[in-house]
Amino acid sequence: MDKHGSRSDRYTYIPTGDILSGLRKEGFSPFMVCQTRVLDDAKREHAKHMVRLRHASQIEAPEANEIVLLNSHDGTSSYQMIAGVFRFVCSNGMVCEDMQSDIRVRHSGSIVDNVIERAFRVLEGFELVDSQRDGMKALTLNAGEQGAFARAALALRYDTELAPAPITEAQLLYPRRQADNKGDLWTTFNRVQENMMRGGINGRTVTNKRMTTRAVVGIDSGVKLNRGLWVLAEEMRKLKA
Repeated sequence: MDKHGSRSDRYTYIPTGDILSGLRKEGFSPFMVCQTRVLDDAKREHAKHMVRLRHASQIEAPEANEIVLLNSHDGTSSYQMIAGVFRFVCSNGMVCEDMQSDIRVRHSGSIVDNVIERAFRVLEGFELVDSQRDGMKALTLNAGEQGAFARAALALRYDTELAPAPITEAQLLYPRRQADNKGDLWTTFNRVQENMMRGGINGRTVTNKRMTTRAVVGIDSGVKLNRGLWVLAEEMRKLKA
């Protein structure tokens, strides 16, 4: 594997495998890998990809902090490392919005040796993520506040200024398991996030035709939506606190 032929000599190839080897030595292992679908076969092995890694100490925890790696070898993106949280009960990963833990490295210059070192800045951000998550768990939302959260989440996913969302706040808040039938902010956030990411919710189009929401499978769209939801939950936590 090498950089795509369209890249110039100034483009530095950052092999994802080298980064994974370095993080394995620190106890992190990859648990999920996906890649952007491309139409050009020549770019298939160079397309943008995402790897989520967890530390061995958190394998049996109800939520695991993760390092989320984003990379490509065709010039479509920089090398990016983000803090994430994985909730085992619903198998949905969340991407946390913490700019201190959002490390971007351009594919230029002598940088390969520094990438792993920068990855540990993401690890340092987990303390803040844990604090935010604990704060969300400690706050109870009434029915109106839960509805407001779901309504704001729908505006992230759909352009509700132009047309109503195809599903309702109540559908977005519906628990997929009994354990999620709670009113704290963390559980509310999780219900909304899971229902949005997995899709499969029956709704109506603007012309009142039946439709079913689609799962969010794209790397960029998934990261954008997850980060938006995290910001929404964190801002509500601050307001309630």
